[in-house]
Amino acid sequence: MKTVTIAGQEVPQTAALAPMASVADTAYRVLCREHGACMCTGELVSAKGLCYGSRGSAELCRITPPERPMGLQLFGSEPEFTEEAVKLLLPFQPDWIDLNMGCPVPKVVNQGAGSALMKTPALAEELLRRAVKAAGGVPVTVKMRTGWDSGTVNAVEFAKRMEAAGAAAITVHGRTRMQFYSGEADWSQIAAVKAAVSVPVIGNGDVDSGESALRMYRETGCDLVMVGRATYGNPWIFEEIAHAVSGEPYEAPDVRTRLSEMLRQIRMILQNSEKSEALAMREARKHALWYLRGRPGAAAFRARSAALNSYAEAEALVQEYLEKFDV
Repeated sequence: MKTVTIAGQEVPQTAALAPMASVADTAYRVLCREHGACMCTGELVSAKGLCYGSRGSAELCRITPPERPMGLQLFGSEPEFTEEAVKLLLPFQPDWIDLNMGCPVPKVVNQGAGSALMKTPALAEELLRRAVKAAGGVPVTVKMRTGWDSGTVNAVEFAKRMEAAGAAAITVHGRTRMQFYSGEADWSQIAAVKAAVSVPVIGNGDVDSGESALRMYRETGCDLVMVGRATYGNPWIFEEIAHAVSGEPYEAPDVRTRLSEMLRQIRMILQNSEKSEALAMREARKHALWYLRGRPGAAAFRARSAALNSYAEAEALVQEYLEKFDV
């Protein structure tokens, strides 16, 4: 299989797992790596929170061996905090550090961070320069959008500035901030960025199958595809994409396999958590309810999943489903 080098890491040219706050935790990343994600990035970490000693921010920086190659992602809008935060990340030994310039959520954007930086490219450039200097040789990458809104699409200009400031790779989500996650991703902007810069470009947005991954590679020329929401309850998408890339037939897992993996993911969440079982299960609920999308009884299963308080309840729910639908 063809390989590609991204931020110093040689990986199969299949698909990477997108960084997703409150979703792509340690258990999620390990699961996706086991199913073929070629690389992954941690959840969003506040540069200022890390500098102020936030325990929550520091916990998000943990990297376990099965997750590598793995980067850590920072967000912020103040160069001095970003520079210091990068130094604080180094003891965790990330394979690269990613600066988030694409997150659309208000609590990030209202700080002038995330996709708000698409409106202030000079500030974004300064943040990146300071981060690269502080990283001491660890590659620094950027994740961006196509612009703030449809009237201010500036992906190419912005990407050129990021390359000049030292970005080792650039991920482009093919939507503006104002689109959030609605509408269609504009892959033409990913292609335009790829044509404009010499560093590797990772394409993100609307890849939900092996076929769509191949289309993104063909239509954009990107060096690597990144998958986010399509992985919800479906870590097998990385296997599907790998099969598509290699031209091999792919057989999707059956319901019993899906539910077995759901339970394993819950066990991993509980094992990784320092919280009580009930509190950890609250975090696991959202993962459980994704596994049966589009299948008979999925609505009732989701409703029950949203109220799980223990692993025993999750096991009972799975067994009840299997018996009811004679799987």
